[in-house]
Amino acid sequence: MTKHVVVGSGQIGSEVARLLAGQGHEVVLVSRSGSGPDLPGVRKVAADASDRERLIALTEGADALYNCVNPLYHRWMQDWPPIAASLLATAEATGAGYVMLGNLYVYAPPSGPMRENDPLRPASEKAEVRVRMWRDALASHEAGRVRVTEVRGSDYFGPGCLDQSHLGERFVPRLLAGKPVRFIGDPAQPHSWTYVPDVARALVTAATDDRSWGRAWHVPTAPAMTARQVADRLCALAGVPNPGVKVMPRWFVRAAGTVSPMLGELEHVRYQFVRPFVVDSADFQATFGVAPTPVDEALTTTIAWWRERLAAAA
Repeated sequence: MTKHVVVGSGQIGSEVARLLAGQGHEVVLVSRSGSGPDLPGVRKVAADASDRERLIALTEGADALYNCVNPLYHRWMQDWPPIAASLLATAEATGAGYVMLGNLYVYAPPSGPMRENDPLRPASEKAEVRVRMWRDALASHEAGRVRVTEVRGSDYFGPGCLDQSHLGERFVPRLLAGKPVRFIGDPAQPHSWTYVPDVARALVTAATDDRSWGRAWHVPTAPAMTARQVADRLCALAGVPNPGVKVMPRWFVRAAGTVSPMLGELEHVRYQFVRPFVVDSADFQATFGVAPTPVDEALTTTIAWWRERLAAAA
């Protein structure tokens, strides 16, 4: 049993803590609110991730430190720099392996499947923040001050995915209720969707295998599907008619963005949903022998989670 410190108790951080606890590890789950799953072996701590002295004290003796923080997208410019500096300083001070949860915003708008060695050319100033985080951490690794890796996934789906997921509360419960989905972008474009438990499994694999250090990896992700294909399969598995996936007009998204900061930021990532957006995760799969969860299994689990949640709310 070893000690692992997970910073961020959202959908990914909580799943990482659950996986580690199930393997018998000591887990410290850190978040501003001190929230997270109540599990044997998991100690929940309320702390500010930008407070490096506090974070260093919590991480002493840990084998791995996980950056699963998820600031709201419209807050990246303000929130990420102090948090990233604190986490990197903590890993350097304690010797814990530093595992960063990343995303595909760091690449240029793709013309083919995205691979880990693609140039880092983000399409927005906010996404550039993520590039600087990785480059700073990698420079520290190359200088011998820390062991670091970054694990990048595409848009998440699965249990726990709510308002920030394109396949979350605006998608699954509407289909289950027989209501059409309004999709931001083109629902006929192939898109990679990364299953949340696969993200957690990839992070833990990277933290516990020395082959991971010093480079970025892509989370094992199933073959790309259009939003309409996802809806077709989900409804078939759920045993309900498919009411369809329609396009949300761009003018409506722009208008809604004037009152909703989150919707206002979608213009920065619109390119991901109007052309093929496909991730190649073959390198991780071949190196570590980890495959993505089959789509039908992932969707069946997602349907069950949503039905339980909706029944509890009713």
